[in-house]
Amino acid sequence: MITVVDAHAEGEVGRVVVGGVLPPPGETMFAKARYLESEADWLRKFLLNEPRGTGTSCANLVVPPTHADADVGFIIIEANEYPPMSGSNTICTATVLLETGMIPMTEPETRFTMEAPGGLVYITASCRNGRCERIKFANVPCFVWHLDHPLEVEGLGTLSVDVAYGGMVYALADAGALGFAITPDEAREIAETGVRIIEAAAEQIEVVHPENPAINTVSVVAIATPVEEAERGRKIGRNACVAPPAHIDRCPTGTATSARVAVLHARGQLAPGDVFENHSIIDTRFEAEITEITSVGGIPAVVPSVAGRGFVIGIYQYGLDPADPFPEGFHLDDGSRA
Repeated sequence: MITVVDAHAEGEVGRVVVGGVLPPPGETMFAKARYLESEADWLRKFLLNEPRGTGTSCANLVVPPTHADADVGFIIIEANEYPPMSGSNTICTATVLLETGMIPMTEPETRFTMEAPGGLVYITASCRNGRCERIKFANVPCFVWHLDHPLEVEGLGTLSVDVAYGGMVYALADAGALGFAITPDEAREIAETGVRIIEAAAEQIEVVHPENPAINTVSVVAIATPVEEAERGRKIGRNACVAPPAHIDRCPTGTATSARVAVLHARGQLAPGDVFENHSIIDTRFEAEITEITSVGGIPAVVPSVAGRGFVIGIYQYGLDPADPFPEGFHLDDGSRA
């Protein structure tokens, strides 16, 4: 029996596993995630495949931290990978930890530190009447590998993409150049286009994280509109993030927002003190700022903070009938996940 608290962050579902699964071995959170991926991938299949999942949700396994400065650890499990970091999953997990009492809540503000596979994430939660009204997290350092990198995509010709790290490795493509306004009626076409861009970028663009060489592949694309200045010091943008098999994030995506912050800073379009308001395909939003200028392995980097809302939507206990012919679930690639 596995106990799961489901939540969503601005529309993106993150299942938080709070009971029934022992912590995997590994001296670091990254090593624990790699163990799940290589030796215990049944958990991902069990929770995210049909019939228990739909392929549009993620899962998060809460475990004891391995870092002395962290209060809690969590391993992010998505439909196709175990990413180093995820903003929506951070918001979902932090909300669940506080609203279930696993982390003591202090009103009007609770601060604590979570350990993701990609590093420490610093949480500031605005709380009132026993609920989280807003979660703000300081992300891992984010940086740019390439600006305006040419990319050959079958059926689309040569695109110009930015390649950046926001906790996951992103190719960022211009929505206008692809004919998109990032609206719900475009979802299927955006998803199909995004997968083609990811496949091309993974094959043609070499990236290696300077401090963790195991992070070395473009795995997500953000199809984004140019930012507009709503008022002095406040920029507004919009993006749809696509990950295989053909899933569009319902939220603006915290790691994509962070990657965009790094790109905007590299282009001189966002300075410390400015606010970047990033909208999703369903018009939910995250707000981001630069909290620190730093470097990663000699590469200029920024530490973004990202803020959004999380909501608990249910508590479930999942079990397995010994006669079930699909103990790890199944996946039918019929396009319904787009």
